[in-house]
Parts: sequence; structure tokens; C-alpha cells
Amino acid sequence: MIIEFSLRNFASIRDKQTISFEAEKSTHLEDHYIINESGYRLLKIALIYGANASGKTTILKALDFLRDLILEPLEKKTDKFDFMPFLFDEKTPKESSTLSIKFLQHGIKYDYEVEFNNKSILKEELHFYNPKKSILFKRTTNIQSQYTSINFGSKIKIDTSVLKTLEANTLWNNTVLGGFLKTNIEFDELRYVVEWFGNYLRTIIYPRTNLENFATSLIEKTAIDKTSIISILKEADLNIFDILMKKKEEQIPEELLELLKKDNETPNSKLQEVINKGKIERTEVEFGHMVNDKMFSLPINLESEGTRRFYCFSTLLTLLIKNSTMFPVDELESSLHPDLYQHFILTFLVNSKKSQLIATTHNREILDNRDLFRNDVIWFTRKNTDSSTELYSLADFDSSVIRNTTNVLNAYKSGKLSGIPNLGDYYIDLSDEKEK
Repeated sequence: MIIEFSLRNFASIRDKQTISFEAEKSTHLEDHYIINESGYRLLKIALIYGANASGKTTILKALDFLRDLILEPLEKKTDKFDFMPFLFDEKTPKESSTLSIKFLQHGIKYDYEVEFNNKSILKEELHFYNPKKSILFKRTTNIQSQYTSINFGSKIKIDTSVLKTLEANTLWNNTVLGGFLKTNIEFDELRYVVEWFGNYLRTIIYPRTNLENFATSLIEKTAIDKTSIISILKEADLNIFDILMKKKEEQIPEELLELLKKDNETPNSKLQEVINKGKIERTEVEFGHMVNDKMFSLPINLESEGTRRFYCFSTLLTLLIKNSTMFPVDELESSLHPDLYQHFILTFLVNSKKSQLIATTHNREILDNRDLFRNDVIWFTRKNTDSSTELYSLADFDSSVIRNTTNVLNAYKSGKLSGIPNLGDYYIDLSDEKEK
């Protein structure tokens, strides 16, 4: 589980900003919002509000970028990282960037930090607490020689040959954890950390992310139970009582078939079978609706955008409830009615035990009801006059601004909490000066 995440000099983030999942002392809604783990009181959810272009999505992108640094290491020394530092400053484009994360895995707290530029990893450190803080490894990179040096802490026993293999596979633009993935060495201390990034932290979900194939494949593989999805859809009042899946063969277009033959001179057996057959199999999804005691099926492409999105979100809910995992979601409310949006959040909070959710949102209705949220799960992004992003929590405001009786929605709408756009006049003069 994530304890906190920090970033510096990444996109619109110039100075170090931190989002924390550590709960305040308040016991308000504790049973549903807080997970007690290894002495920590961790929040299940963080909702980030803010104006457009204020840096909300940057927080999620940075978390996703860190995940990729670990799980998808670059293959060549000449490959560069796909990110930009803070550009509205003379110094920051030439300076390094830093990402750091504190998390729990198997009851142990880990503290990981990586410093980098667009070409290489400059520094990297991993600490663990068992129970006191100890160094697992420190890594430095010689920029001139492009050589990686890794030093392990005194509590870590590592064979010299294993260390050399790890250093040889950790290119100057790879993390040590990414380099470990390229090896065939046994190293439990590193494996536990890599597994956390791979199994717990999921990739970012955007409004445009096509989750339908993902959801359907999980049901087909019985990785999730179809009846669980149907149950969630029923509770959402979408009048769906069944999910029907039909296999259908389609002819591969001649142009695509020729391209496959040319680009795959030695294709694997499955691809070769598809090429020889000239057809590809796909799954058609239909939803069963009960109307006047009769079941009617409707193809998914004829359903509303909200229904299709909640079908995908039902899959996410099932994974969040049955597993220990975390999903970053951009614009959580996209295509969802406010009541359905609230229903999704409450279903997650009431039923999940070991999972977390971090999401950007513009939906303000939840702020109108203190029976639904805690102050420490609400975050805001504000764009400063120098175009840098500032991240802060509703819990940061003292009692002179936010009291237990304060209507947070009204305070937010009035600008007391910032995080809203500073809009100009409605009147736009499009007349041509020459015509006057």
C-alpha cells in the first residue's frame, strides 16, 4: 500500500510536492476509509480537485512514469526517457528530476527514491524499515563512462558475481530494479519490491482508455467472476441482468494480411495459424435487459457511454474488492451520472479491504455532504503565478477557514480553497479593427 508519493521538476511540478495516504487522527468514517496496516493508518482513496491545466493529471502521470521506470526498462543506452521537466524557468530544464515513494509490502515499509534527467538515472536509493531504517542499496552513475555502481547495505548479503551481473544489466538509463528484471538471479529483497510495482500499482486509466477488451478478457479467462460484475451492474440500476459473450470470426482485410506476412518472416505458431486461416476470432458482448418480464439482448456498442464505462468500472471494482491493488484514474466522473459516480466511490469504500484509489475529478457534489468524505482524502492543485503546480490537502486548512460545520462545497466554489479557474469576462470581441 502507498504511504506517500513525492515528485519534483516533473512537467508542471517545479518544487517538491507530496500526496500522502496517512490518515489524520480523526475517527470520522474510519471503518470505511482507513486501513490499519503494520502500525499505519492508511487512507483508501485520494481525490484531486483543481482547474483545468492546474497539474492534477501530472500527479498520476508521474506515478505511472515511476512504474514504467521499474517494469519497462529501456533496452538501449541511447534511449531517452519520455518526460519533460518544468519548462517555465531558466534553470529547471537543465536540472535533474526526482520521484520518491513510500509503501508497504509484506508488512515492511520501503522508501524508494530515483533522480534522473532525460538521458540517465543519476542516483537511486532504496531503504527498508525492519523495524529501524536500513539501506537496501544506493546507486550512482558515472556520466562520463555511463557506468553504474551499486552499493548494498550491511544487512544485505550478496555474492560478488551476483552484484557484477546486476551492475552489468543496469544500464545508465535503467533503474536497479529494472536491471534486476533483465537478469536471472535470485534476490528476494529486490523481487519483493518489483512485485509490488507489478502487482499492486496499476497503470493509469484515462477517460479515453479502452477498458472494454480488458474487462471482457478477464471475464472470459474467469480471472473475475461474471456474476460479480452482473451484481454490481444490477446495484447501479442499469437494468442489466446478464452479460452475453459470442465468438465471431472475421475475415482479415487483404492489406493487413499482406502486411502480417511481410513483417513476420518467422512468425510464432499462433500468428502463423491466423495468417494461414485468413480470419481472426473476436468476442462480441451483449447485455441482457429485463423488460416486462422478458429478456432482451443489446450489443454493447448500442449502449450509452455511461453504461459502457460503468461496465468497465465494475471490473475495476471487482479487482479492488477481491485483491490488494491500486488504480490511478484520471477524471473519475467521466460519462457517469453524479449519483453513479458517488455509488462507485461508496461501493469501493464499503467493500474493499486492502486496495487504494487515486483519482482526479471535477465532481463537486460529494463536497456537499460531510457524511460521505473525510478532509484528508480531498486534495487540490493550484497553478501559481509562475505556472508551477502546488498540491495541498483540505486537511491543511486551519479552523479559521474550514470548521466541522463549514459547507466545503460553498467554500470551494467561492474560491476560499483555491483550485478553481480564474475566468475572464464572457464578452468576446471578434470584430476586425480595420473595419471600424
